[in-house]
Amino acid sequence: MEPIKIIIVDDEPIIRKALKTELNSQPATIACGMNDDGEIEYRSVTVLDTYANGAQLMAALDSPSPHEMPDYLLLDMEFQGEPTGGIFLADRVHKKFPNIKIAILSGRFDNPLPNEGNRHERMLEIGRVVFESLEHGAQAFVSKNAAGGFSVENVLRAIESLERGEKYYFNYPVMLTLKEAAELFIKSAAECRNDISISDTERKLLLLEAAGCTASEIAAALHETDKNIQEHQKDLSRKLDIVNKSGARIAKALQYGLIDAKEIKFLKR
Repeated sequence: MEPIKIIIVDDEPIIRKALKTELNSQPATIACGMNDDGEIEYRSVTVLDTYANGAQLMAALDSPSPHEMPDYLLLDMEFQGEPTGGIFLADRVHKKFPNIKIAILSGRFDNPLPNEGNRHERMLEIGRVVFESLEHGAQAFVSKNAAGGFSVENVLRAIESLERGEKYYFNYPVMLTLKEAAELFIKSAAECRNDISISDTERKLLLLEAAGCTASEIAAALHETDKNIQEHQKDLSRKLDIVNKSGARIAKALQYGLIDAKEIKFLKR
């Protein structure tokens, strides 16, 4: 079978050289599933080339020979002074060459130490950036700082998982971080929902406000007077601890899960 072809983009020469040397000097093979006879099929792995930045990569991809188009791009998340520069490059590659699978290489998103400052904010940032990367074409995250140090085996394991048909792959340190970030998000969301209680009328009012109804239109829909609706709006603003503005009420209600965006039926003017 054809070998799995890889291109590496990392601004650290030692990482580029180490990965290329290890992958090309040893007979690395990937289990890619089973054939019709029930036998496991294997493919070898080869690094076509390495690049230090996105400009070099895009120039190579824009004018390749047919056999030089890679199957995988191993992409550093942080390079050229940009903490998330890899997301921008992943997006460009994914839009122009959707068949190339992208694996992010980074030590930035490993599980933070217990004594790290601003831990809560750090965890939320990690979750946000990882999921933003997935939205822009990345399919795998491989830590540069896994237990025992960075190893080419981490890269091979990611490729093998994607070749088996898995949609995403995260190696162990990244999974720990995402698990903790998710738990923090769920906990904070649950706390928000438990803090505030609103009536059925107030909930309907919020949905109508979100749909773009005026106070008079809300009053007619709820069979209330304009004055009563204004009082309901003031009460809601006090409960949500915000200024008495419809935009603020809607935003806070969505944040706290008091209303669901899917339930909003926008008006057409």
